[in-house]
Amino acid sequence: MATTTGTVTRTGSFTWAVAIAAGLAIAGAYLPAMPWLHWLFKPLTTLLIAWSVWRMASAVPRYRTWLLVGLVLSTFGDVFLMLPVDAFVPGLASFLLAHLAYLLALRQRGRWFASLWPFALYALVAGIVLSQLWPGLPDALRVPVVVYVVVLAAMAAQALAVWWRQRDAASASAAIGGACFVLSDALLAWDRFVVPFAAASAAVLASYWLAQWGLARSLPPRD
Repeated sequence: MATTTGTVTRTGSFTWAVAIAAGLAIAGAYLPAMPWLHWLFKPLTTLLIAWSVWRMASAVPRYRTWLLVGLVLSTFGDVFLMLPVDAFVPGLASFLLAHLAYLLALRQRGRWFASLWPFALYALVAGIVLSQLWPGLPDALRVPVVVYVVVLAAMAAQALAVWWRQRDAASASAAIGGACFVLSDALLAWDRFVVPFAAASAAVLASYWLAQWGLARSLPPRD
């Protein structure tokens, strides 16, 4: 009982720390006089999520390892996307590798294509998103973006397929995380390539960290 209570307390503490760091990062994106808040707390929020995974014991160690790899790669992506120069392609590549790491993590809990309907669902979502982005995409970015969207959709679909087979809290968290990642990246792409909107930073970052937190909480606990 004491161990369980301690685990819940630590999780609650990390939840608050992540929420506060995320709020400061989002605030910094809207405060021209305090951009350092964004520069500091954007990568720090993702690293806090990674630290929470590092501290957790798991029944599936490889799942934990691949989650950590994905979170570290995501931190690189965070940094690339907030640089004052255009580093969209390195950022895209970092997140592409992160999603491959998450795919390998999810493979530890279920075989590939364990259920086909999640892949059909996310293929439809990916097709709709790409159809909206396509007219505004520069020619040089079309192939990289298509590859990225395919891998992202596959990750989210694998998470949903694992939940469909496992039906436990950890797999549900992964499925929610995958869906939030698709939403976050769709909003980011819409703002960048279709129609910019004022709430983009808040919407993209909030859904992004919900995605990362959902994936982090999907770590199967050790009994």
